[in-house]
Amino acid sequence: MMNSIIVSPSILSADYSNFAASISEIDEAKAQWIHIDVMDGCFVPNLTFGAPLIRALRPKTKAIFDVHLMIKTPGVFLQEFAQAGADVITFHYEAEIHCHKYLTEIRSLGLKAGIAIVPSTPCSVLEEVLPLIDIALIMTVNPGFGGQTLIPECLEKVKKLSAMREKAKLNFRISVDGGINEQTAKLAKAAGADTLVTGAAFFGNSDKSGFINRVQG
Repeated sequence: MMNSIIVSPSILSADYSNFAASISEIDEAKAQWIHIDVMDGCFVPNLTFGAPLIRALRPKTKAIFDVHLMIKTPGVFLQEFAQAGADVITFHYEAEIHCHKYLTEIRSLGLKAGIAIVPSTPCSVLEEVLPLIDIALIMTVNPGFGGQTLIPECLEKVKKLSAMREKAKLNFRISVDGGINEQTAKLAKAAGADTLVTGAAFFGNSDKSGFINRVQG
């Protein structure tokens, strides 16, 4: 899981009138993962899309669907998103009391399990569930909207989480989401991140393949 840098373009910044074309752009750029932000207007102040979009896009690509549930009671919807075609499901520590239960359920569905924290949540809260996760997602902006600027202090949490991973001899990925561009990607990687979610910087780049290569390098 930790051998290489993965770039996961977020369709939160895609062309909403033509998601299929945006998926093709991601494939042509040779990105391995596609990040799908599911927002309910309650857990975060925005509404996006749900399982029907994932189901519609699944036949369009072989890329890994990296589904990020920014919703209340995500545990209720795990089977629905799994059936729709998710490969990875990440939910928020702040949204569920029974994180252990739902991480176990995601894995029982044959998917990779992830847990996310917002900027105000310390990474220490994840210590008890680290052996159960495949991905820890550190939000580097306050979730809800794309195009925000990375909060530098959040990279300190990446460093701490990387040290926790090394101490426990675990191999989960550390993902960062928010304000990732070519410059901030270098800082995130230096802090210990190996999965980079990028939205506006990817879709706003005329050389998307070159962008992926430079960010991974």
